[in-house]
Amino acid sequence: METTFGRLHPGAQHLTPAPTSRRLWPARPRIDTGLVSWLTTVDHKRIGLLYAFAGLFFFLVGGIEALLIRAQIAVPNNTLLSFQFYNELFTMHGTTMIFLAIMPLGSAFMNYIMPLQIGARDVAFPRLNAFAFWVFLAGAILINLGWFVRSGAPDIGWYGYAPLTSRAYADRFVGDFSTDLWIMGLQVLGVSSIVGALNFIVTIINLRAPGLTMMRLPVFTWMTLFTSFLVILSFPAITIALIELMMDRQFGTGFFEVSMGGMPILWQHLFWIFGHPEVYILILPAMGVISEVIPTFARKPLFGYPIVVFSGAVIGFYGFTVWAHHMFTTGLGSIGMAAFAVTTMIIAIPTGVKIFNWIGTLWGGQLHMRTPMLFALGFIWMFMIGGFSGVMHSAAPADTQQNDTYFVIAHFHYTLIGGTLFALLAGLAYWFPLIFGRYPIERLGKRAFWVIFAGFNLTFFPMHFLGLNGMPRRTAVYDGNMGFNAGNLASSIGAGILAIGLGLYLWTLIRSYRQGPRAQRDPWDARTLEWRVSCPPPAYNFAKIPLVHARDDFWHEKYPPQGAASRRPGPEQLTSRVARESAHLLSPTGEAPGPETTHTPEEDGIHMPDQSWWPLFTSVAIFAATLCFVLHWMPGAIAGAALIVAGAVFWAFEGPGGYHVHPEHPEKTD
Repeated sequence: METTFGRLHPGAQHLTPAPTSRRLWPARPRIDTGLVSWLTTVDHKRIGLLYAFAGLFFFLVGGIEALLIRAQIAVPNNTLLSFQFYNELFTMHGTTMIFLAIMPLGSAFMNYIMPLQIGARDVAFPRLNAFAFWVFLAGAILINLGWFVRSGAPDIGWYGYAPLTSRAYADRFVGDFSTDLWIMGLQVLGVSSIVGALNFIVTIINLRAPGLTMMRLPVFTWMTLFTSFLVILSFPAITIALIELMMDRQFGTGFFEVSMGGMPILWQHLFWIFGHPEVYILILPAMGVISEVIPTFARKPLFGYPIVVFSGAVIGFYGFTVWAHHMFTTGLGSIGMAAFAVTTMIIAIPTGVKIFNWIGTLWGGQLHMRTPMLFALGFIWMFMIGGFSGVMHSAAPADTQQNDTYFVIAHFHYTLIGGTLFALLAGLAYWFPLIFGRYPIERLGKRAFWVIFAGFNLTFFPMHFLGLNGMPRRTAVYDGNMGFNAGNLASSIGAGILAIGLGLYLWTLIRSYRQGPRAQRDPWDARTLEWRVSCPPPAYNFAKIPLVHARDDFWHEKYPPQGAASRRPGPEQLTSRVARESAHLLSPTGEAPGPETTHTPEEDGIHMPDQSWWPLFTSVAIFAATLCFVLHWMPGAIAGAALIVAGAVFWAFEGPGGYHVHPEHPEKTD
């Protein structure tokens, strides 16, 4: 049976309406399947899947844009694309990959996995969680609307440097609003990110299972918490910058207009005060994923857990102190450059500490080279290469030479794509049995890894040499006598191989979903609470909230302290072990209970939040109001604002509502 929140265990068929309170209308019939159930869902697991589907779609879009860019510069003096279209691709590729692909894929894991890891039944504010996704989708559509209007997509670069974004430089004709769509779309995305971050912080602090102290939290949950604080502290800077830019373009103010006393460099400061913490907003969840995968497949606890957690906090703190290393060529002065050079060197220390902890976890472990483990090891290798080149940029003289060359492109692609992407692919394979109830097909998964690994390195490693030889970024055409031919051709061939590898990985997921071996409960013999539930989890997550006794509590339960870690079975032994031995560990509700649980479910069942149209309605109103504002249709903008207020009011008076599920007593009726 399907519910709004996921697949129920067969024994949990009975749903009853919860007592209504402050409702403006009677409770509606529950819709458990079909499109409406997804449009009105407030379940964190389904919302996580929505983020994943959206992130994968925009990753495909950004990948196509990248392939077109590489096709243009594969050979010298190429005329495949016009300069205008190339600049549009350059702008939209960066924007799409960072804001519309990597960030939502990270949010997908945070939404789906984090509440399960802390023993919660949902996030603190389920409807607000749904609102965050629909607002994200509204912002993503606004940003990409430029492709479908006469002016085309913006050609300002994903960093939006002033004065390139002013009407004098960005608008191709009177009434060109593609740049305005980009600006307002990013503003709407900021609303989504801040709302989601606040929700995660409240959830982690208030909804942890009894006994799950902060120093027992899984590392992925810690990284979710740090990332959420980074979002809340960094997004105001880009919000201010975008508001000022919008006012310059819409109302003729002069924040960035030199002729009116403005300072274009102000945009760079505001953008990079956000932009460098944004790097860690992307990479910290990836580090959390790796910190879950490696101990599981090394069959030993994470080495130096407190240090890994502390280093994540230090990375988040120092992320706000290094922004100006992006501006070493702007004339900061020797004191400013020296200060930011030092902080840039310092931030490499906690990052290196994490790498040593992961290697320490691998050392002496019983390594099981499954698909998730391969991608996790690939992450370490790629991220180290990106880190080595990043340390080089902390030296102002070296950075001055390498700035705006392909060396920088190689650096941040090794960090954000070779790092973050490999970690996200590891997480997809690792949690695939939990989410879909089937194992990923190992043969296909390993083939996809090696193709992706080879294609990625062939694409981006030659860019180091192209940059050192002087090839500038953001160039659509180069002459055949400049020495860039071989490197660019190799990179373009590598991009094609990388695309094939990612396509093979996607095909692996689809084949695994349809034909993969059915996963037993606890398929990897894992450590954390999310693996105590059935695969996939029931709608309510836990029939009984677990009582946590130790870090890595599931291992602590299955293998008491007197059992040596070296005697833990490997993943290849699990299928037969679970089939033979786990029956007595499993409750009738389909989860593996611990030695104790806090209490039985409430007498009238487990309360689950109700479906709601209002998060979607309010998000659509925000989209409509924003679009009308960009088009200068003020009546429509005012009407959209009124709909936003109306949606918020009806949302507030919708009441708690909800349904009760009786997982242990399906025969009970109310």
